[in-house]
Amino acid sequence: MRIAVDAMGGDFAPDEIVPGCVDAIRAFPSIDRIILVGDEARIRRDLAAHDAPEDRMDVLHASEVIDMGEAPAMALRRKKDSSISRAIELVKKGEADAVFSAGSTGAMVAGSALKLRTLDGIDRPTIATVLPTQKHEVVLLDAGANPECTERMLCQFAVMGDVYAREILGIATPRVGLLSIGGEEAKGNELTKQTFKRLQESHLNFIGNVESHDLFEGDVDVVVCDGFTGNVVLKTSEAVAGAMKTWLKSEFTSTWTRKLGALMLKPAFKAISDKSNPETRGGAPLLGVNGIVYIGHGSSSRVAVKNAMKVVRDSLQHDINHHMIDDIARLPDAREAD
Repeated sequence: MRIAVDAMGGDFAPDEIVPGCVDAIRAFPSIDRIILVGDEARIRRDLAAHDAPEDRMDVLHASEVIDMGEAPAMALRRKKDSSISRAIELVKKGEADAVFSAGSTGAMVAGSALKLRTLDGIDRPTIATVLPTQKHEVVLLDAGANPECTERMLCQFAVMGDVYAREILGIATPRVGLLSIGGEEAKGNELTKQTFKRLQESHLNFIGNVESHDLFEGDVDVVVCDGFTGNVVLKTSEAVAGAMKTWLKSEFTSTWTRKLGALMLKPAFKAISDKSNPETRGGAPLLGVNGIVYIGHGSSSRVAVKNAMKVVRDSLQHDINHHMIDDIARLPDAREAD
């Protein structure tokens, strides 16, 4: 198993990316090789500083970096020697089985769709985000790759989320819900109403419409929506979690008695913080392309990078793409054009 890594992508690249990869290669023997793509001189200095195992880590020089603020399509055309492009091309040429970047999400989505193409039967790839709930984790997709969707695309996302929940989260029969403004079948816009009908006819364990609060109550395992809605839900959830931490810190440090209480509750607060820590999974997969593509957070630390490598390893070991192809073919009118 070979993983190509954009060593220059992210706020702290390559200083956090390289050691994270070194940690991963030591922790996961099933990863045969990690190929670091980017400024060769800087990468090799970091590898030497962390005493990296030379027999399992390669470097591919790339002279350019796509910045976060650049228009993805234009940047990919203009910067053909960018670290993101070169890393994706390794998968395209069969020289790597997976690619990871904590750089531009837009460039990763556009580059992967363009260079790797979608899996058989899939119209568009989707970003799947794993969120914590009261009971277990839930897969939300699309989390931003496709602002506008058709009902057929949403059904395909549902299948991909179902496979991911089964194979990576270990849920035997995932409960699939459609994000809407009410639980009743008649609630929602025309897109959700038509998608509801299609999902009812599918082989999935479809439980109907779900609302935003259902995401965190733990009674659904896969939640499907268009990328615009999913991205708003994701960023709002992250913002609320951050605000809650700030409010709690402010309140618990306002008096000495509250400080004493906070000290006693510190283990509980740490457990909650660990549960909601995005570094646990290190990012989100882009599902539906030929190859395993994993997108890290822009602020990825070495811990996040190591954990991302673990999820990539699991995705390869469980051969999720073949499962997706097989299950997509089971959808009613899977080949029918919209």
